Amino acid sequence: MKTRVSPCPGCQKLQRQVHDLQQQVADLRAATDQLRQQLAAARKDSSTSSKPPSSDIVKPPKPNATDHEGPRSPGGQPGHPRHDRPAFPPEALTSDPHKYRLTLCPDCGHDLLPADTAPRLLQQVEVLTVPLRIEEYQGLAAWCPHCQRVHYAALPAAVERAGLIGPRLTALIAFLKGACHASYSTVRKFLRDVVGVTISRGQLGKILAKVSEALDAPYAELLDRLPHEAVLNVDETGHKDNGDRWWTWCFRASLYTLFKIDPTRSGDVLLEVLGREFDGVLGCDYFSAYRRYMRECGVMVQFCLAHLVREVRFLQTLPDAAEQAYGERLLKALKHLFGVIHQRDDLTAEAFQQQLTAARAQVLCVGTHQVPSGKHSRNLAKRLERHGECYFRFLTTPGLEPTNNVAEQAIRFVVLDRQVTQGTRSAGGRRWCERIWTVMATCVQQGRSVFDYVCAAVAAHFQGTAVPSLIVGAG
Repeated sequence: MKTRVSPCPGCQKLQRQVHDLQQQVADLRAATDQLRQQLAAARKDSSTSSKPPSSDIVKPPKPNATDHEGPRSPGGQPGHPRHDRPAFPPEALTSDPHKYRLTLCPDCGHDLLPADTAPRLLQQVEVLTVPLRIEEYQGLAAWCPHCQRVHYAALPAAVERAGLIGPRLTALIAFLKGACHASYSTVRKFLRDVVGVTISRGQLGKILAKVSEALDAPYAELLDRLPHEAVLNVDETGHKDNGDRWWTWCFRASLYTLFKIDPTRSGDVLLEVLGREFDGVLGCDYFSAYRRYMRECGVMVQFCLAHLVREVRFLQTLPDAAEQAYGERLLKALKHLFGVIHQRDDLTAEAFQQQLTAARAQVLCVGTHQVPSGKHSRNLAKRLERHGECYFRFLTTPGLEPTNNVAEQAIRFVVLDRQVTQGTRSAGGRRWCERIWTVMATCVQQGRSVFDYVCAAVAAHFQGTAVPSLIVGAG
């Protein structure tokens, strides 16, 4: 029979020390993993999540050039094609060309003969003094001996509506404030120093209110058309109104873009604007308001594949190796999908559809199988199981893009305006922003001049006639 030997007190002490150290190591590893998770979440930006690019407050530093490259010189780079602006045609010249002749050779002083070589041209554009037309309209007085009162002749209705500032100058002020993101002070300085007209801030506010009123009918027309669109892309961004948090919603259709400022970011805005009977396809990101609208109204959606790619890239920044591998597999499948999309012009319609269908199946398979136990991986896999087909609606819907880039691009200048103006301060300011942003985005989308359209809209409003539609060919 074996006799059990008790460990000596020194060994027991060492064992306890080893156990304590092992426990400390385990605790430190757990704390490190937690800190890595928090660090990865804190480093989220527009390239690794659904956050908008405007949220990247601090941009990462640009990578340093390698030693053999050195700093790049300013200006055009070697190998880039030269770009010269085309010359103005002869009919655009406002005077006959100024011709200069050389009679003696600058090298030897010999007499020169006329050459058949074309002359060296330099065209110059100059701004003349701003031509102001200042007119006075007089309603002549007449005395009524019966009423014992003085009566004045009525002025033309268009003149009364315009007031101090005529339609074209009104449109210029609207263009400076809207398209150029100029502040009230900047607009006043431009009018005073360049145009030669001094206008108070209050008068500028009244002028912009007139432009908003002129754009009411075109804006309402687009708002009425939204629920009937077959394809509609939607995005939203923050907006400050008198210090309060509001939201600017962007609705982009094939022919126009409409902006709506609302105090909420919920699905109630979609219900109000599009209604419960919307029968088109909604291109959007994975924000909860769109999922609620889809769930309550049975609306078909196309979730943005670019946002999905960002979420997958975030998995690759996590400390867990299994989640990194899962992200790499899913990203590889998505890259293959986009590769097929980019080959559309090189494939037959049948081959393109077959490869696209196979690539979609591969993405969903990789995304829902062999999923790690990490929270972020499980959430992404659950999303693909529940709404995976909503990422591939573009396969069966003509004119539908796989990403929501068109809406995100349309809303970018709104973010720029927000940085310059710091938002609005009243219902009138919100009304102005909604309408001028809608006009600007729609005109750019259609290749039209924003200034020309605002001029036509303001002139028609002052004359009391129908304001031109923002839809090309309508009306």
